[in-house]
Amino acid sequence: MKKVFLSLVLIAAILVGCKKADSSDNLDWETNLETALQKAQKENKTVLVNFTGSDWCVWCQRLSNEVFSQSEFEKFAKENLVLVKIDFPKNIELPMETKMYNNQLAQRFGVQGFPTIFLLRADGTPILQTGYQPGGPANYINHLKSYM
Repeated sequence: MKKVFLSLVLIAAILVGCKKADSSDNLDWETNLETALQKAQKENKTVLVNFTGSDWCVWCQRLSNEVFSQSEFEKFAKENLVLVKIDFPKNIELPMETKMYNNQLAQRFGVQGFPTIFLLRADGTPILQTGYQPGGPANYINHLKSYM
């Protein structure tokens, strides 16, 4: 009986750990770059494009958990950014049209790994190409601000 209980506790702990890796944020992500650029022009904001493998890429998940899911980044993003998520999941089926669009954008921007983050001016001009940065939301915000 003790072994069964311990096994159940272990399985529950593993499942909770897996769920944590798949955390979500409260950000308003666009999935279309053209729509995001129009919005950025209207709102006088910078566009952040997140090329990610949301359900399999460890560094993408770290960036999401350590930065994008934090209230400090959420506040900064709402005031300064239009966000675009271009996802390349392995276990989530995307419509063929979305896959083709995402692949086209990845080729256009020369994406070779994940996460790849671009900052763009509202006219689409690239300002910065970056990725995961250690140090949490404050460090990431400062990194982005130094190019804006």
